[in-house]
Amino acid sequence: MRLTRRGVIVLAFAAGFYALGELAGYTFFRAFAGIAAGAVLIALATTRFRPKVEIGRTVQPDRVERGKPALATLVVRNADVRRHGGFTAADGIGTETHSLRVRPLAPGAEATYHYELPTTARGKLRVGPLVVHRPDLFDLARGDQTVGGTAWLWVHPRRHSVRAAQAGHPRHHHEGPITDPPLRGSADLRAVREYVVGDEVRHLHWKATARTGRLMVREYADPAQPRFTAVLDTRPAAMSPAVFEEAVEVAASLFYASASAGQHCRLITSAGADVLTDSGVRAARTLLDELALVAQDAPDDAPLLPSALAAAHRPGGVLVLITGPDADLGHAARWRPDTVVRLGDLRPSAGSGGVIVAVDAAGAAAQWNSLVAKA
Repeated sequence: MRLTRRGVIVLAFAAGFYALGELAGYTFFRAFAGIAAGAVLIALATTRFRPKVEIGRTVQPDRVERGKPALATLVVRNADVRRHGGFTAADGIGTETHSLRVRPLAPGAEATYHYELPTTARGKLRVGPLVVHRPDLFDLARGDQTVGGTAWLWVHPRRHSVRAAQAGHPRHHHEGPITDPPLRGSADLRAVREYVVGDEVRHLHWKATARTGRLMVREYADPAQPRFTAVLDTRPAAMSPAVFEEAVEVAASLFYASASAGQHCRLITSAGADVLTDSGVRAARTLLDELALVAQDAPDDAPLLPSALAAAHRPGGVLVLITGPDADLGHAARWRPDTVVRLGDLRPSAGSGGVIVAVDAAGAAAQWNSLVAKA
């Protein structure tokens, strides 16, 4: 409960007119001051009584691509034993607000309101809480009340249709190195060897045991899983903000396709972020959540590949670098990337050695599909 700017002005005029009436001896000024002060007191008393409401909120869907529609649903319930006369409210949407007019509700009644959420920019958007405004008739005082909780909307980068890079060994193939650590439920027979203490009895190979006269067991293991790694340049000097958004879209498209195809994924940024995930839809969602928050937060003089990783071994599987048109690869070139995606160049081309030069994410996706198809 507080005075508005108009209320403060009216109260100041009331004090001034009262002083003038006392000094000049005019009853009219004292009466006018009393009326003005009484109006302010009535406004404060009116805004003191706030509606007792309960708020239910849902956001559908809670994760959406940039530019796709998302809807907020607000259920307002009158929790008082008396009917309230309606009020205005503002629902927070990040740094903005959405105004709505709540109709009068009987005791225990509820009303549902829908409105679209802005999805023009990627990020994590907080929806709520609801701020109830209770102004008086002349807007001299205002009683704001915060009710209800909050919900979150993840706005992911836009994705383009790309093919998953072929790398690693298929799951059913038992040749090649095994995973470290091996996955549970391994079903590929790798070898038949002599029993040692600690082996599971259920893996005994009775035919081999009868043939050799020694206890023999089956050894199961999963092959090495296909892997995909992308290094995203987050240095402001490498790309303009608009081009950086295109680079994030390229990374999101490649990660979604790779994780959906069963590849273990890893995201590295110039700022030092290093996110390693498994494969599948949940892994793709983790990576898209990370990309929804990524920013150009690396120093301009920082290397493309973080110094902490410069001396590390090259990640297995497919390695892609996503950077600007003229950025220096630095130590990242030692990892021998399979593909270098350079965005923002007005002369798009798919050069030799797995270099993609494109204006935007759509052009890079088309060139990527062409390179994968030829592989």
